[in-house]
Amino acid sequence: MQTTEERLLVLEARVEALSAQEAIRACLYRYCRGIDRCDEAALRSTYWPDATDRHGPYSGSANGFIDWALVKIRESGRVIHTLGNISIELRGTEAAVESYFQAFQTDIDALGQERATFLIGRYVDRFERRGAGEWRVAARTVVYDWIRESPVPIGSEAERFGVRQPNGGRFPDDPWYALTASLSR
Repeated sequence: MQTTEERLLVLEARVEALSAQEAIRACLYRYCRGIDRCDEAALRSTYWPDATDRHGPYSGSANGFIDWALVKIRESGRVIHTLGNISIELRGTEAAVESYFQAFQTDIDALGQERATFLIGRYVDRFERRGAGEWRVAARTVVYDWIRESPVPIGSEAERFGVRQPNGGRFPDDPWYALTASLSR
């Protein structure tokens, strides 16, 4: 039978693990909002300054990826990422994290035609806890599992969305930023 002190130690370890897992999930979600809204500060806050990223045609520093991705996304249309099936294996100050993603995006193909692309894949990340206990990506490899490309829908966004307002926007014009700015500190 465990002593009270032993039970408290087990409980403390469980709470610490749950806290770490939630911090990692929050970082993953912040990445998605950052990439979808072209929010550079949110993106940079998901990676350690010395992190690496192997992301489709890009392979190098995470800072270089962010610079590259922001230019590419600003030249294209909408980008939406969703996450699911997040697996987190904690190992001290490191964690192996696999996150399934779906990405909907518009861009320009090799012939200069606009296209809509639907991707499914996984972020295979090594997270590290540093400093005051913050968890961020130290190394990312994006694994692609499925793709579908198609012509973009006909008509402007205003025509397609109609009365469905407001529409999502980029930093700082998306309704999310107005909400967070309105909250009392």
